[in-house]
Amino acid sequence: MNHIAIIGGGITGVTTAYALVRRGYTVTLFDRNRYAAMETSFANGGQLSASNAEVWNHWPMVFKGMKWMFHSDAPLLVNPKPSWHKLSWFLEFVAAIPQYGRNTTETARMAIEAREYLFSWAERENIDFDVKRKGILHIYRNRAGYRHAEKVSRLLADGGLERRPVTPEEMRAIEPTLAGEYYGGFFTESDSSGDIHKFTQGLARAAHEQGVQFRYNHTVESVKTDGRQVTIAACDNDTPEDRVTLDFDGVVVCAGTGSRDVASQLGDRVNVYPVKGYSITVDLEDEVSKQAAPEVSLLDDETKLVCARLGEDRLRVAGTAEFNGFNRDIRADRITPLVEWVKQCFPDVKTRQVVPWAGLRPMMPNMMPRVGAGRAPNVFYNTGHGHLGWTLSALTADSIAAIIDDAATEKQGPTTVNNG
Repeated sequence: MNHIAIIGGGITGVTTAYALVRRGYTVTLFDRNRYAAMETSFANGGQLSASNAEVWNHWPMVFKGMKWMFHSDAPLLVNPKPSWHKLSWFLEFVAAIPQYGRNTTETARMAIEAREYLFSWAERENIDFDVKRKGILHIYRNRAGYRHAEKVSRLLADGGLERRPVTPEEMRAIEPTLAGEYYGGFFTESDSSGDIHKFTQGLARAAHEQGVQFRYNHTVESVKTDGRQVTIAACDNDTPEDRVTLDFDGVVVCAGTGSRDVASQLGDRVNVYPVKGYSITVDLEDEVSKQAAPEVSLLDDETKLVCARLGEDRLRVAGTAEFNGFNRDIRADRITPLVEWVKQCFPDVKTRQVVPWAGLRPMMPNMMPRVGAGRAPNVFYNTGHGHLGWTLSALTADSIAAIIDDAATEKQGPTTVNNG
């Protein structure tokens, strides 16, 4: 198994391509966009956050979702229109509630390990992605939220993460620009923030220099395998009549919310659901706004919003979760709460120039990424990372590369030594 195809050019596809080419594989990556990281990896919250490893599979989140269902500005919004995909996803989501603690701890462990890979790759390839290694501050506005965070901290600690409780006074010492009244917070010094788009683009350039062939602007029309060979048919988006059909030794599906459809063609079930998230990028146009914007990345538990400073002149604010199928519309009533949050928490930051964005997070029902082999011996998956795609990507890329190594070795069979 030498020539591997990758479907998807977001953060998981590009990290997988990089991990494989570093191990000596010939790699071809297909993506329907003209450049890497143009969909969910374009404008996320900017956090590399092991401290946000808590999975959503617990009853309080279910009850909150039911309460918020008919509030258009709620942090979590579910379109009540039924579909089999949505119903099956939620049934599996509820079924995973007993694994809440174990999955939260395991996600924290993975996130800690992943950051070592990511930063070493960025250093090796000299990638500038506006990284700030100043920690992440979780802020809580009431006692109930803070008490829940204490329980979560114990689960994170079981995964090896250190985060410490901080008083409102300590919170302002950590981030002096933060306005408002708070019950308390938790600070994770080892967490970081940065620009996922710049990181992915930089890693894609490095992978290309090392031999990865990127077939951008190509939509994969079909993919099939006979167990020995994978055949992919794709067309050039600019000239649809220009189709290519290529054979590979194996394929890794990193197609985000499209992974479910690709998997069905390969005889597998990957129940990824598209969970829409929104972000705004605030242009810090003047010196007052630059001084008034935070340097430390924040997560507001009540509003489920995060923020990250990107360089000197941008502030990214992101969050919310919307279960509305493959709808990519940017709704004003979902963007307004993000702008209002900036006005409330950082009142001296001017919001005259704000760029809105929406993307679809690929989420598995148990909130754990699907990383491993498919039914056929030359099919593999690295997808379904949900709200922690960037945080976990470097580890899952290295993990799937190791799995492919093992599959290639098994296919070749044991080495026979002839001693004459």
